[in-house]
Amino acid sequence: MSSINTRAAAEKRGLEGSVHTLQAEIDDMLHSAKNSEEKAKKAMVDAARLADELRAEQDHVMQQMASKKALEAQLGDMEGRLNEANEHAMRGGRQAMAKLESRVRSLEMELGNVQARTSDAMKSHQKSERKIKELAFSNDEDRKAQDNMSELATKLQAKIKTYKKQIEEAEEIAALNLAKFRKSQQDLEETDERARLAESQIAAIR
Repeated sequence: MSSINTRAAAEKRGLEGSVHTLQAEIDDMLHSAKNSEEKAKKAMVDAARLADELRAEQDHVMQQMASKKALEAQLGDMEGRLNEANEHAMRGGRQAMAKLESRVRSLEMELGNVQARTSDAMKSHQKSERKIKELAFSNDEDRKAQDNMSELATKLQAKIKTYKKQIEEAEEIAALNLAKFRKSQQDLEETDERARLAESQIAAIR
């Protein structure tokens, strides 16, 4: 009987120990469950927050996608405009290049004409310079000749004055001689007349 009681007490103690152990495990499990619940609540809060953030991020992504599509549309439109502008620019560039080439050819022709006119002008200028030098030389020779002629004319005028003076003197002498001649002729005529009268008287006397 005592051994049965002893085994029963031992079993009781074992059971109590097991109960205590189970109670401790239950407490741990309850504590863990409580912690898990709190963690779950926190996780739910975090999940709700993350869901809100995810929705906000999704909205942001959607907005970004919309902006991207709008930008892609704008980019496509700009690329089309750029291609069109490039095409116009190329056509305009070709036209401008053709105009420039035409202008260059025109300027080259004008330059050739100017160079030809310049060459002609230089030749004419050189010819004019030679003519001017010839005229200057001719004028110098003419001036020298004029100086010589002036000197000669001065000498001739002096000679003419001398000749005039000599002629005047000769005319005076000729006038005196003519007067003397006329006087002598008159005297001779008077002498002849007296001689005739004398001869007439002599003849009358005879």
